[in-house]
Amino acid sequence: MIHKNWENRQTIKTIKCVHADAKKFVVNHMLTPGQSYQVKNETDEFYFIIDNSNRIGGFKKDYFTETI
Repeated sequence: MIHKNWENRQTIKTIKCVHADAKKFVVNHMLTPGQSYQVKNETDEFYFIIDNSNRIGGFKKDYFTETI
């Protein structure tokens, strides 16, 4: 049930979107290249971030680079 309070959790790290060109899905409405996003949870393949809709979304790590 961890997904019910992700929006209120502490930020793990900040990542920067490098592109929003998806082959299979439409992500350019939820991600803006060059914008930084707060990571609330992470798995091996996905970051769970607060996207442009101000809600939690899960996106593949291919779209991002980690910022320092």
